[in-house]
Amino acid sequence: MINKKLREFVDRALDHNSISDEDVQRLQADILADGIATRAEADALIAVDRIVNPTSRAWGDVVIALIVDYVVWGERPSGIVRGEDAHWLVVSLGAGGGPTPVALRLAHEIVREAAQVDETLLTFILRSQRGMPETVVEELDHYRRPARRTVAA
Repeated sequence: MINKKLREFVDRALDHNSISDEDVQRLQADILADGIATRAEADALIAVDRIVNPTSRAWGDVVIALIVDYVVWGERPSGIVRGEDAHWLVVSLGAGGGPTPVALRLAHEIVREAAQVDETLLTFILRSQRGMPETVVEELDHYRRPARRTVAA
């Protein structure tokens, strides 16, 4: 279940097929000021990213920050992305013909932020990068920092 304000945000984005800087500011400051509370809310943002062509350059950064915070620090145990969570992410991020560039960057950021991740998510990243244009993969390299996680088999 998603909150009413987020549902209205999603409906508006789908109706207009766009997300402006003002929309992103409202999402961050008002609609999800306390962060994402459920997987359904994260799924809604991932779906909007897949369907809508955002005109805001801040969209990706804000969505990534919100979802990383929820997945890595909001789910228990904190800092660990277990098999069930990794499977949910892979299904959600990969739906509709594969991940968007924002979704692939989100997966990278989750791996970077978490202390431990299930190998399912790492496999998804490696497979997804093969199908991405080289410019997207180069952009991901720009965001990489040294990792501080372990991999759970």
